[in-house]
Amino acid sequence: MLLLLVFTWGSVPAGAMAASSWADVVSEITAGLDKAVALHAEGKTAEAKAAVDEVYFDVYEKQGMEATVRLNIFARRAAEEEYGFTQIKRLIGRGAPQAEVLAARDTLVALLRADAAQLGGAPEGPGADFLSSFLIIVREGLEAILVLAALIAYLVKSGNGGRVRSLYGSALAALTASVLTAWLLRAVFQVSGAGQEILEGVTMLAAVVVLFFVSYWLLSKAEADRWQQYIKSKVESSLTTGNTMALWWAAFLAVYREGAETVLFYQALLSGGVETGPVLLGLAAGAAVLLVVFILVRVGSVRLPLKPFFAVTGTLMYYLAFVFAGQGVRELQEGGLLGAAPVPGVPVIDWLGVYPTWQSLSLQALLLLLAAVAMVTVLRRSRKRPRGHSNQLTNLRGRESK
Repeated sequence: MLLLLVFTWGSVPAGAMAASSWADVVSEITAGLDKAVALHAEGKTAEAKAAVDEVYFDVYEKQGMEATVRLNIFARRAAEEEYGFTQIKRLIGRGAPQAEVLAARDTLVALLRADAAQLGGAPEGPGADFLSSFLIIVREGLEAILVLAALIAYLVKSGNGGRVRSLYGSALAALTASVLTAWLLRAVFQVSGAGQEILEGVTMLAAVVVLFFVSYWLLSKAEADRWQQYIKSKVESSLTTGNTMALWWAAFLAVYREGAETVLFYQALLSGGVETGPVLLGLAAGAAVLLVVFILVRVGSVRLPLKPFFAVTGTLMYYLAFVFAGQGVRELQEGGLLGAAPVPGVPVIDWLGVYPTWQSLSLQALLLLLAAVAMVTVLRRSRKRPRGHSNQLTNLRGRESK
C-alpha cells in the first residue's frame, strides 16, 4: 500500500487546487454548463458536448468533488450527479429543445449547490484528511479482499493449497499494473478523463465475464456428491489449466480494477494540498482493517461446510459481476463510447450497480437470465444424481468434520 502512495505522490498533477471552497467549484461547473447550453442554442452540438465533458472531467472530477461527495455524503449521490452530466450530453446530442436542456442543467446545479453547502460545513484539517484516506482504501479495497480471500479458501478446500501462491502472485501483479497504469495515464500519455473512464469500463466488463464464469462453476459444485465426483476426477489434488487461469484472472481483475481507482483517488486527495502525515496514517489504518477482514474471511470460509461455502462464494462472485456490469456500462457512457437512453422511474442504486439507462439495465437483465438458466441446470443435475451416493456423502462429511 505504501508503494501505491509513493507512485501517487510522484504523479500529483501540477497546479491542482485545494478544494477548500466547494461553492467556487460549483460556480465553475455552472459557468461551463451555461457555455454548453449557449452552444447548443447556436446549433453547435459537438462543441456543446465537448464543453460538458470539459467541465465534468476537468472540474467535477479533477478538482475532487466527485470523490469527496462519494466519500463524505453518499455514493448514490455522486452517481446521480454523474448521470446528470450524461443526461445533459444526451439531450444535446439528440437536439432536444432548449427548455429541456436548461431543465436538466438546473436539476444538476441544484444537486451540486446542495452538496457544496453540506461539504462546506464538514470538518477540515488532519482529522478530515485521515478519514478521507481511510475511507478510500477501505471502500476500494473491500471488494478485492473478499474476492481474493474466497478464491484462496476454495483452493485450500479443494486440496490445492500449493496453488495459493499463484493467487498472491496475481494480486501482486494487479497492484503493480494498477500503479503503472495510473502513472502512465497521468504522466506519460496524458490520457483524457474520457479515456480513463473507457479503460475502467472495459476492465469492469472483462471482470463481469470472468466473475460470472467462476460464480457458475462454484455454484455447480455446491452439492457434496458432485464435489466428491469432481475431486476424484482431478485425482484428489489438481485443477485443470483452464480453471486455474479463470481463478487467476478473477483475482487479477478484481484487484486491478480497485487498485487503479484507488491510486487515482489518492492522486486527487493529495493534489488538494493536504498534509501527508494524516493521509499516511489513514492509509495504514485502512490497510490494517482490510488485513483483518481478509483473515476473517480466509479462516471463516475454510471452516464452512462445503455446501454453504460454495453457495456463499458463488453468490458473492455473481453479485460483483452484476454490480460491475452496471458500473462498467456507466463508465463507458461517461467516456462517450456508449449512449445513455434513460428509463423513467428507475432509481439509482449504487451498491447494486443499478442506473436508469436501457444500456446498463439490459446487460444486467441478461445476467439475470443467464443466472436463471444456470440455476435450472444445476437443479436438474442435482435431481439426477444417483441414490447410491448417500454413503459417499456421509464419508465426505465425516472427513470435513475432522
